Amino acid sequence: MNLYPTLQATIEKAKSLEIPEDRIPILQDFIAYIQKKIDADQTVNLNFICTHNSRRSQFSQIWAKTAAEYFGIEINSFSGGVEVTAFNERAVASIKRAGFKATQKGVGNPKYFVFYSDDDDPIICFSKLYDDPANVPKGFAAVMTCSHADENCPFIPGAEARIPVRYEDPKAFDGTSEEADRYDERSLQIASEMFYVFSRISKA
Repeated sequence: MNLYPTLQATIEKAKSLEIPEDRIPILQDFIAYIQKKIDADQTVNLNFICTHNSRRSQFSQIWAKTAAEYFGIEINSFSGGVEVTAFNERAVASIKRAGFKATQKGVGNPKYFVFYSDDDDPIICFSKLYDDPANVPKGFAAVMTCSHADENCPFIPGAEARIPVRYEDPKAFDGTSEEADRYDERSLQIASEMFYVFSRISKA
């Protein structure tokens, strides 16, 4: 991968972070799902779901795809919510600080084309329902990234697995002096866990 230099530095920082002991069993379920699909020579479809599809699920979609590509593992990475809002501008700013390039098309709920390299296709990000036509309709893991969506969506049609991998919402710091740091902290945490997950996948 010909990664952008700032992004490469962010990835090295994420890889160096220690995964807390209480997170390892949570991530192990995620690893097991991916490994089982690869061992069966089946397509790995991951749909990261949180309430508004604006922050944590977008971070997760982007970092999962980037980590998988980094380790040469083929996956499809999606995201969705139970309400449509927009890819939050603070989260967009955070991924840019991490070293991604992002171009915007439209307003209101714009599409963002997020690049980790000039040599690969972008990750297309916008707020949508989890069953939006842009997402795969069946044969996917519903990766629940927030407690509200996890607790209020007991059934996700088309999902063959449901894996809670919850993260704290940086929204609590919107409008404060800590805003940028907290968004970057959450992005880096998600990056570290996605790189941990895909580093433990054995390719078929």
